[in-house]
Amino acid sequence: MKRLTPPAAVLDIARRLEDAGFEAWCVGGAIRDALLGHAHLDWDLATSARPEEVRGLFGARSTVPVGIDFGTIGVLDRAGRMHEVTTFRRDVKTDGRHAEVEFGASLDMDLARRDFTINAIAYSPRTEELRDPFNGQGDLTKGIVRAVGDASARMREDRLRALRGIRFAARFGFSIEPATLSAMTESAPYLGRLSPERVKQELDKTMEQVRCPSVAFALWKSTGAFATLIPPLGTASEGELAVPDYLAQPGLARRPARRLNRFAGLLASLPPAGAIDVLTMLRSSRREIQGVGLLVNQWGALGAAIERALSEPAAPSDATVRAWVATLGRLNVGSFMRLSSAVWTSRRARQLAAPESVHVHRLHRRMLRVALNDVIDLGGLRVDGDDLRRAGIPAGPGLGKILQALLAAVIEDPARNTADWLVAEAKRRHEAGS
Repeated sequence: MKRLTPPAAVLDIARRLEDAGFEAWCVGGAIRDALLGHAHLDWDLATSARPEEVRGLFGARSTVPVGIDFGTIGVLDRAGRMHEVTTFRRDVKTDGRHAEVEFGASLDMDLARRDFTINAIAYSPRTEELRDPFNGQGDLTKGIVRAVGDASARMREDRLRALRGIRFAARFGFSIEPATLSAMTESAPYLGRLSPERVKQELDKTMEQVRCPSVAFALWKSTGAFATLIPPLGTASEGELAVPDYLAQPGLARRPARRLNRFAGLLASLPPAGAIDVLTMLRSSRREIQGVGLLVNQWGALGAAIERALSEPAAPSDATVRAWVATLGRLNVGSFMRLSSAVWTSRRARQLAAPESVHVHRLHRRMLRVALNDVIDLGGLRVDGDDLRRAGIPAGPGLGKILQALLAAVIEDPARNTADWLVAEAKRRHEAGS
């Protein structure tokens, strides 16, 4: 057996529970990941102690009632890190979203209420015993996601289990046992009972943990989960669902900006308003809605034009590249080009027409140089509104239009960015009424 090594703080919590006469077992994802040889930071404990007994043992200052109705108490270690300690329990009643639980169950009864066999393994830090009543270790070895007991019953108890099972399969490269997959498909029409926040959290975890999210998204589509939860993606092509695969990888994707890029990749095939509607429905943060909306909007505005330009024998002109960067904004070039590259890479992987990677990388470098060095906004002009007013051009909307025209002229030819030329051109346009 692979030796499991819970953190010292977890061992201390378990020891204190056992010294007080209670059972204490490490359970859940930490056991699964440790048996697979993966790092896992969150070690949870299951215990025969009731919530009030846990709080009495560790004290009110060191405990947080994070889910006391469901038997979960957060115990703070000396470093202030919280570890969840949950009383053995069994489900009395559930509606697919919320469960009514009863305490006083045994460890085996507690494991029997869990979702998948690979998550229904417990470990005793004191005796080093593994309790595995549903052969989760065997399924880990075979690479199988299998529901505990009756798969249909497990999905009815908590509809989120279908999405969790898909994520586990995609994350670990496992297959889904046929009866479990069938139960997931049967469950799909009822996924609308889940709160948007729970669905979004599952998507976040998929973006953060799965190297190729398209594996999960293909199952979301084939089981009907997308049709129920995000209908615009229910008809997305294999290539469109694969775009996030070519953006930030797990670990890095936990950084919000990189996860945002993956969401932009997933939604890039939708109209900008449609992408915003999806994220709004999922209760995404304002920052994420604005960031993804901007990227998808910019892709819709420039993607096709840049693609056509890269298919021509001659490279796009410097003036054209400056105009693209001016439209995007200096700070958005990197995100836009990463998204564009991902879309085109996904197409090439499926033998579809797309710009060659060497041309895409070359354009990306050119755009970054423009963003760093060239005049692409009004702040870079050698004149401003005050200069034009002193030259006799009255304030008002007309002056703003002239400044924009001067900027366009400088983007086309940077040599024009001198005070003399700009003032003369501004006067000419004013006198011409343009």
